[in-house]
Amino acid sequence: MKNYRKPSHSVYDLKYHFVWVTKYRKPVLFGNVGTRLRDLIREICKSMDIEIIKGHVSKDHVHLFVSIPPYHSVSQVIGRIKGKTSRKLLSENRQLAKKFWGRHLWARGYTPRLTPATRIM
Repeated sequence: MKNYRKPSHSVYDLKYHFVWVTKYRKPVLFGNVGTRLRDLIREICKSMDIEIIKGHVSKDHVHLFVSIPPYHSVSQVIGRIKGKTSRKLLSENRQLAKKFWGRHLWARGYTPRLTPATRIM
């Protein structure tokens, strides 16, 4: 049970691997934008009590491997991360906002994958 998280009334080990892409797969997530995106994701996850196990920001997509508490839904988590990062990055960077008209940095959708805690034989 060393990998389980134990808040006050439950024990869980819910690990998800998320992947999402920029709108039109434009390669803009490098340099200051990539660094700022990493910081924003860390802030959002910390505020939602989500443990980041591993993450990677590529030029046109993001991989995030996290442990999510059972009181958050998958769609709620990814919606908050994509929504807040898009709003912040586009408001802070005019060049980025010009490339993504309509206030949409991310493409619609995402890929979630629940990672099993144990192997079933």
